[in-house]
Amino acid sequence: MTRVAAIDCGTNSIRLLIADADPATGELVELDRRMTIVRLGQGVDRTGRLAPEALERTFAACREYATVIKELGAERLRFVATSASRDAENREDFVRGVVEILGVEPEVISGDQEAEFSFTGATKELAGRDDLAKPFLVVDIGGGSTEFVVGEEHVRAARSVDVGCVRMTERHLVVDGAVTDPPDPGRIAAIRADVEAALDLAAQTVPLTEARTLVGLAGSVTTVAAIALGLPEYDSAAIHHARIPLERVREITDELIASTHAQRAAIPVMHPGRVDVIAAGALVLLAVMERTGAREVVVSEHDILDGIAWSIA
Repeated sequence: MTRVAAIDCGTNSIRLLIADADPATGELVELDRRMTIVRLGQGVDRTGRLAPEALERTFAACREYATVIKELGAERLRFVATSASRDAENREDFVRGVVEILGVEPEVISGDQEAEFSFTGATKELAGRDDLAKPFLVVDIGGGSTEFVVGEEHVRAARSVDVGCVRMTERHLVVDGAVTDPPDPGRIAAIRADVEAALDLAAQTVPLTEARTLVGLAGSVTTVAAIALGLPEYDSAAIHHARIPLERVREITDELIASTHAQRAAIPVMHPGRVDVIAAGALVLLAVMERTGAREVVVSEHDILDGIAWSIA
């Protein structure tokens, strides 16, 4: 066993996984998994820069994670940064801060690398199941980008496109610095148009309609699943590998679009940092299911973090 620590820093959240990995058996024993909403990508789509307050929120989470990593004695650490820090002019400020706190340089990976890690993390447990047909289409809906990966045991094709729950919210749902509550149909149509254009782009590389099983990752998908399951509180074990039908995703998306901030915040499983961006995230998921013809989405709590952990091991 090798004790590893993996950090995934995205547009909306930063997450940590510490696990004991055994490459010989394919076993990953989770010791600690946590997530902090930091909104690193706040305003990046508009300004091209990481905001000082967003950097400070991210560094505060890094300091917390550094303490946990030391306490649990992880032997190796890999820090992967995704969409927001790829796009920002001042990304060196981000890199410098992470090195000072954690002692490792964040790897600003490409969308294709991101997709590889997501696929490995999401499908390693599913590969031997008889009730799920291959190939898999893994869809990782992040804050700034969405990754599409098709494969069986290994990746056959992958593409990252610039639609995510934060990017779509900031681009279409923010008026005078605040999220419209609820948005008018024209704004929803604009999000759908962006997502459809992104799906056209993804389909040039990834055979979206050839997949037999859709696997959905990340907070927008897991939150929709938690709502569909009627959970009284967020429960990773109940959500992991849940199968949510298309019609239920459509119903929940419609409800989220029509709701106010207060109504979304009152949903028991809703993380406070996801209240304003969940409607856009659900819209991305719904559009993907409709385009691919998926009757259901298999939800995975194992994703890019698990893929990063395996890459260290």
